[in-house]
Amino acid sequence: MVVVVDYDPSWPAAFDELRAIVGEAVRDIAISIEHVGSTAVPGLAAKPVIDMDIVVADGDVASAIDRLAGIGYVHRGNLGIATREAFRPPSGSRPHNLYVCPSSSPALANHLALRDYLRANDEAAREYGALKKRLAEEFRDDIDGYVEAKTAFIVGALGQTGLANEALVAIERMNRRPPRS
Repeated sequence: MVVVVDYDPSWPAAFDELRAIVGEAVRDIAISIEHVGSTAVPGLAAKPVIDMDIVVADGDVASAIDRLAGIGYVHRGNLGIATREAFRPPSGSRPHNLYVCPSSSPALANHLALRDYLRANDEAAREYGALKKRLAEEFRDDIDGYVEAKTAFIVGALGQTGLANEALVAIERMNRRPPRS
């Protein structure tokens, strides 16, 4: 079920708590641990799930995967997005999405560019929040439809940040609804 709620001012503290847990495991290889996604934008409506990117050097991805497994994270592969490794959180933990990205990752660049654009543009953030709420109602039981329907806004926003056209095309392709079998 797709649920979008009004901004919760506790989200930054929730991120800090999660960052402390994963940060301990990757402290000597993490370049940074970034709060990304809509919960990282003050005032923006969002699914109440914290999104985090652990940024590492290209050669440290495998080590990060191993270390996160040691604290209960389950590696899920890249889920179709090259240069981004996804994880299932340990059972009982606060809902969150965790990714490991090499510092050269286009997925990381996209996450940071969209977050920073929305943080700097209140009107765009309000528009995006309203769109997400409407789409959550329309696609309540269809996460793929929800993601696909918000892609035009995301690509438009990222276009404002100067992202290369080939990156925008790739984002559109990745966010398309998977073919039905």
